[in-house]
Amino acid sequence: MQSLDNIELLSGLTAAERQEIAAKCSWKTYSPGKQILEKSSTSRDVFFVVSGSVNIVNFGVSGREVAYATVEAGQYFGELSAIDGRPRSANVIANKECVLASMSPENFTELLKDHPEVSIQVLQRLARIIRVNDERILDLSTLGAVQRVCQELLRMAEPDPVTPGSCSFTLCPHKVRSPAGYPLRAKPWLVFWGNCHMMTSSSRRVKTCT
Repeated sequence: MQSLDNIELLSGLTAAERQEIAAKCSWKTYSPGKQILEKSSTSRDVFFVVSGSVNIVNFGVSGREVAYATVEAGQYFGELSAIDGRPRSANVIANKECVLASMSPENFTELLKDHPEVSIQVLQRLARIIRVNDERILDLSTLGAVQRVCQELLRMAEPDPVTPGSCSFTLCPHKVRSPAGYPLRAKPWLVFWGNCHMMTSSSRRVKTCT
């Protein structure tokens, strides 16, 4: 039976309510590398990732891929176009074989109206995007590339329980997140770079994991 029980956005609803929403969705399986959405397309559906994962990417003028995030099972994407009616802002490509449940913008709007707790979660994510992007814009305007990496690592730092007065952070690719809250497609060289250079600071203890 097709189920949305693992979708975090809908976790506060009853099983019967989730089943009713699932019945309004179109279900499709995508193979790895299959394009799901194209930037600037007029599709406005919202997608729930039931299994597998997808990559959100864009391409520069030279054709170079710019990876924004990976959306894992239990998450959703596409809400911006459903809300404002504008074209897609990025490409979405299947990372692994995935099952997606797509919902029309009309049904998504109805969901938000009927379930305020779902609306609040969507609003909180949009607010987080705005706040994080404000920080990124400030960083881009005032810091160099190396400083921006250091700034991002410092944002991840937490008080070190072992050494009083110092901080530590764990560099795990799945913990590094995009402005939208998705795990970033972190590169191994970035992890090593952070480890090598940030270790020179006596006030930081760096841990890495794979």
